[in-house]
Amino acid sequence: MEQGFNRVTDTCIPEEEAFRRLQKHIYELWKDADNKGERFLPHEFMYKMILSGVLQQYYEIDPKNSWMIAAAEKNLPIICPGWEDSTMGNIFASYCIKGELKSTTMKSGIDYMVWLSDWYRNNSAGKGVGFFQIGGGIAGDFPICVVPMMYQDLGWTDVPFWSYFCQISDSTTSYGSYSGAVPNEKITWGKLDITTPKFIVESDATIVAPLIFAYLLKW
Repeated sequence: MEQGFNRVTDTCIPEEEAFRRLQKHIYELWKDADNKGERFLPHEFMYKMILSGVLQQYYEIDPKNSWMIAAAEKNLPIICPGWEDSTMGNIFASYCIKGELKSTTMKSGIDYMVWLSDWYRNNSAGKGVGFFQIGGGIAGDFPICVVPMMYQDLGWTDVPFWSYFCQISDSTTSYGSYSGAVPNEKITWGKLDITTPKFIVESDATIVAPLIFAYLLKW
């Protein structure tokens, strides 16, 4: 079965009802790893917190409808480039400034790229791995660059291109645009091949993405 690599942009989340509620629980995991000299990626800390059960007291929906719980249970690979530019990133930095945590306890974007290169090599055989992008920005541009990085910088010429590319974006597509670059522009960067199937949907992802997923899952 052909695999897909999905990425999702952030959305509006209330700070007091979400991040501050999580802070005391995630801090305990950060501090425990810090004391043990262990290092984890941002999403790995989140998975640990979710699977520990400490958040069940805050559940407001049926857990079976939570994509975060499903991702944690399946240990779904999540790439969070630029995590430092987030509320949780700012909270983590505040503890580092106060001397309560070491910055090295949190693995960085470089660690994500190193990890992703290994994941891609292990999963791109056969029909390959497709790239399904929702929105724009670093969350999409970072992981798609793993292919040209391996080919151009590591000299791994046996690395296949992404097997397909599909993007849902409300950004107007144009050459030179960051979030809305036309798919063909990715050919010159070594991200896609000239024959790679390419699709772009200019619309509201909150409407289009569920429709596409429902169709693929035969709901």
